[in-house]
Amino acid sequence: MAKTLMIQGTGSGAGKSLIAAAFCRIFRDMGLKVAPFKSQNMALNSHITFDGGEIGRAQALQAEAAGIEPSVDMNPVLLKASGDMGSQVILQGRVHATMKAREYYAFRKEAWEVVKKSYARLVGNYDVIVIEGAGSPAEINLMDVDIVNMAMARHAKAPVLLVGDIDKGGVFASLYGTAKLLGRDSRFIKAFLINKFRGDVEILGPGLEMIRDKTGIPVIGVLPYIHDLGLPEEDGMALYQNARFRRQSGSGAVRIVVVRLKYISNFTDFDPFYHEPDVEILYSTNASDIENADLVILPGTKNTVQDLMLLKEQALDTSVRNAFKKNVMIMGMCGGYQMLGRRIFDPEGIESPHPEVDGIGLLDIETTFGKEKRTRRVEAELMRPPSGREADYTLKGYEIHMGQSTGDIGMFRVKSAAGAPNSGNETPLLDGAINRNCWGTYLHGIFDNDLFRREIINTLRRRKGLAPLEPCSFYAELVGEAIDRLADVVRDNVDMAFIRETMHL
Repeated sequence: MAKTLMIQGTGSGAGKSLIAAAFCRIFRDMGLKVAPFKSQNMALNSHITFDGGEIGRAQALQAEAAGIEPSVDMNPVLLKASGDMGSQVILQGRVHATMKAREYYAFRKEAWEVVKKSYARLVGNYDVIVIEGAGSPAEINLMDVDIVNMAMARHAKAPVLLVGDIDKGGVFASLYGTAKLLGRDSRFIKAFLINKFRGDVEILGPGLEMIRDKTGIPVIGVLPYIHDLGLPEEDGMALYQNARFRRQSGSGAVRIVVVRLKYISNFTDFDPFYHEPDVEILYSTNASDIENADLVILPGTKNTVQDLMLLKEQALDTSVRNAFKKNVMIMGMCGGYQMLGRRIFDPEGIESPHPEVDGIGLLDIETTFGKEKRTRRVEAELMRPPSGREADYTLKGYEIHMGQSTGDIGMFRVKSAAGAPNSGNETPLLDGAINRNCWGTYLHGIFDNDLFRREIINTLRRRKGLAPLEPCSFYAELVGEAIDRLADVVRDNVDMAFIRETMHL
């Protein structure tokens, strides 16, 4: 029977996902076979498993920390908010339905059965399961429909480590209040962990003793605030906490502007650029930023039509066209790719009540939405490089989209990744379009490919009269090193003897 540890938080953004990833790496380093689990995740950042299932990006990162391949059992229920349409409900990696909140709560028993089956499979195959909660377990109006916090702790008989974010202020009140509102379920909370502390930890001493006296629960660790860790964020909250989110770099940097869409999804596609020494990246809805960039990216979105209409309301479609006329490179990924086309059709109302809308018109394609969602890992051959320079390497990425595009398609030749279902007997398909300095694709993850990313940056450098650079940032290695650093911080600042004793390791 697998041992368990559950990470819950006093609220969203407390650091649950990364702390869970740290424990996955710590247990892996102890020689244990460990897997992450989050019964229900609500996030627009998602990951495609090897068999084409869709799960939360955080669980994929935690699986990487554990040294294993992600599976749909690690996140059996994924909710993707789709605006006024409700949320897309994904069960075991596949789209089940789109539901409003009341409909989903009525569906709770069916979802819970899916959760229990996934968890049972993991328990049978691993030594340790690190379980992540969601939001706060003390949302008293939702306790009767809970399948992710204390309902999961009860089912798994899991000891809970409750994380409080001191950077937000009121950490002792939030720890105390959470424990008290949970009533009898507070018995599962075995320890508190304070996260994102800046300053002298000795100042906290009296408070640590008082919170234990008042609740009977010890604080077993105070984690320092970690700057520039370099790991993917769980969702888009970080982008909206600081609307002009950027990384400054040295002189002569190329500037990349990602248009900050309301329903932006999979923005981690652009994280690799943060590690490049000559790149400045900015998320913005400012016309001047867009028109004075070296590269403008329209990212993926969970609601292409609504985000496109919002861009038009702000006249940002005009800004994108103005940038194109100034020879700025324009790139669209997934939903952004659809927006750059001539038209989007939605005759069945799959995504919006608008049967037809005009796109930005920079690519000679049209997109029609249908009920089928394509999710798979892929390998791609670059047929028409944005740089104009021949590419002799294979790109790895993944598809995750609804809608099919037709027209001047043929930038990439795409097939399923080697070893994936049906990879051995399929005909490669064409993807992506290019028109001078504008291009787009359905392929996510292509900037994780170090050679391709550097060639795009070097193309921008050449346009500015700067010499190209050799690849100097290797993203997969950097992520692995960042996970190790995070695990070291947790290991050094948490009472690991308490953890092992509590888990009976």
